[in-house]
Amino acid sequence: MYEPIRTKSVHSTMAGSTSDFPHRSREEELDTQLAGHLAALLAVTDELRAQAPSPDLDEAAERLAEQVARLRSGRAPARAAVSGGDARIAALHHRAHALAGRALVVAASRADTSAAILAAERMDAHAAAQPESQELTGVG
Repeated sequence: MYEPIRTKSVHSTMAGSTSDFPHRSREEELDTQLAGHLAALLAVTDELRAQAPSPDLDEAAERLAEQVARLRSGRAPARAAVSGGDARIAALHHRAHALAGRALVVAASRADTSAAILAAERMDAHAAAQPESQELTGVG
């Protein structure tokens, strides 16, 4: 009544040939993710440096660039062009705090102490630079 299936199932052929495409390890994925978060934090730090230059932000930008280069096998990160804009400094600090928090989570999951310390320091610095957020949360 029914004709037997003569070809292999699409699902079995896909499951059987996993070497057709490159796989990355969990550590490589976390390196890529951490480098992305730190690069985004570097871009916001560069924006802040343009709005309100400070030696602390200059040092932070250099340390972030070093960490991104380390995670990307020596490739230097793209840097934001320093230009005076009209962005609100508080909003930039808020965004930088959130990015540093994401970087801290990934750094902790991959046990990268130097990146975790840097991310935690940046979180503290950006939290301290947001006086209105301290009033809302009762911190400070």
